[in-house]
Amino acid sequence: MAQQARAIRTRRTILESAAAVFAERGYERTTIGEILVRAGVTKGALYFHFASKEDLALGVLDAQMLDEPLTPQDVKVQELVDQGFLLAHRLQRDPLVRASVALALDSGATGIDRAAPFRAWIDQVSEALMVAKAQGEILVHVDVTDTAELFSGAFAGIQTMSQILCDRNDLTHRVLVLLQHVMPTICTPAVLIRLEMTESRARRLAAEYDASRLRHSEENFAESAHS
Repeated sequence: MAQQARAIRTRRTILESAAAVFAERGYERTTIGEILVRAGVTKGALYFHFASKEDLALGVLDAQMLDEPLTPQDVKVQELVDQGFLLAHRLQRDPLVRASVALALDSGATGIDRAAPFRAWIDQVSEALMVAKAQGEILVHVDVTDTAELFSGAFAGIQTMSQILCDRNDLTHRVLVLLQHVMPTICTPAVLIRLEMTESRARRLAAEYDASRLRHSEENFAESAHS
């Protein structure tokens, strides 16, 4: 277990270093050597976790996906609301997630599949909407795929605008506004009145997420210390 904890930390260090260099130099100009210097690891350690620069970039792109499980909700669309709030929080606080989004939007990164994170988000939202529709939470005329693509694209747009205008300091509010406009067009009235779409919920979710990540980090450190 201690060895596994060290491996997790090493992988995270390599990813964060790669993300930082990608952000500074762009994907095409970045070299493995630069990433090694930034990470402070050997070439063998890097290649143990990642087979190539492209594999590293895909690892950075994967960082957008939620790394802590959401608490299941009786109302499935509440989970979509919570996902939006948590992604906003992670974009504000986690350098790796910020770099992941920047890489996905880097038009010069022609050597990697930048569409992958968009497809992953669309698939995740579509899956939640299909469950919600089966539970009678979604209006019958709503097309799940179209809605998932709209929501994912709108989120990408508002986070980019928020980054440019104020380094994402207002992103939680902008996500709330997006939700307040989208949810009434897809949810049944009975479900809509049960949804909690507030900045106070966003703050509570962020605190719970940060506490969970800190707890896991401390557990991994303790395992390594006893090895």
